[in-house]
Amino acid sequence: MSLLPQVRRTYASRGRTPLLRHRLNWKRVSMAGALGYHATDPERGPRLCFHLKPGSYDTAALIEVLEQRKVFYDGEQVILVRDGLSAHWSRAMRAWVAEQDWLTLEQLPAYAPELNPVELLWSSLKKREPANLAGDHLADVADATEQGIHRINDNPQLPWSFLTHTKLTPHPPTPPN
Repeated sequence: MSLLPQVRRTYASRGRTPLLRHRLNWKRVSMAGALGYHATDPERGPRLCFHLKPGSYDTAALIEVLEQRKVFYDGEQVILVRDGLSAHWSRAMRAWVAEQDWLTLEQLPAYAPELNPVELLWSSLKKREPANLAGDHLADVADATEQGIHRINDNPQLPWSFLTHTKLTPHPPTPPN
């Protein structure tokens, strides 16, 4: 998300075209996110994890985020399905993951955003709260993003719909007899 507004369709009085005034500023805040689905107890509901950071993520920052996820999931075994971002597959990341007994990594196929429920999460988030936002500070963008996170968290069906749309399931298949 950046200080450049995400221009979306809006309403205005007839004959009064809305104007979006902003400072041409490329400062941005990056987001790392995860949707957690409990395979053995779907009644627990999905868990959303977010991390906002000014600038871009590198391997060290993503490892820090995963350390926070380790605390968040409190000893549970986690299978993390990730996309092809280069920081996800760096030598340092692979070495760190090899030392973790709580974390198993799986990779999505290349160029398959339709299989990633987090892509649908980003789409839902970006199309609502920060739409047409011409903020002066990164804090404005972060606040709008947080409002979107709360909106998604408050609707227990929305994270499930992201998973349903991918046609993936958190439940392991039952072996045939």
